[in-house]
Amino acid sequence: MDILEGLKLKYQDAIAVAKEKGVVLAHLHLEGEKLFMQGAAPNENVKNDVWNAVKAVGESWHSEITLDLSVDTSLPQPVKHYTVVAGDSLWKIAAHFYGNGSQFPKIIAGNPGKLVDDKSVIHPGDVLIIPD
Repeated sequence: MDILEGLKLKYQDAIAVAKEKGVVLAHLHLEGEKLFMQGAAPNENVKNDVWNAVKAVGESWHSEITLDLSVDTSLPQPVKHYTVVAGDSLWKIAAHFYGNGSQFPKIIAGNPGKLVDDKSVIHPGDVLIIPD
């Protein structure tokens, strides 16, 4: 296996996060002995998620990869979907995604065609948009 393929394999989780969250990669190649990854993320949170995935590989990332990501808010923003299961409530879903059930109004605001207020009823099988 050559150096490029080895580094791409080692950083495959970071590359997958970038693709999954809508990062437009302009460059992914070998520059010297380092993997060079350059592109644009749709928002700062996505950029940070890619950085966190790179750093999760270990301390060696400094000498193995150059990550040059800018933020381009004109790119489509990533959308998370959640399918309601039995026993769910807006509070419980908000606690899962945001770490705080009191953030449930974000879910209501992200689903204007389905949810009107905190009295809105959700059913198993309903698919909700989970805003960032």
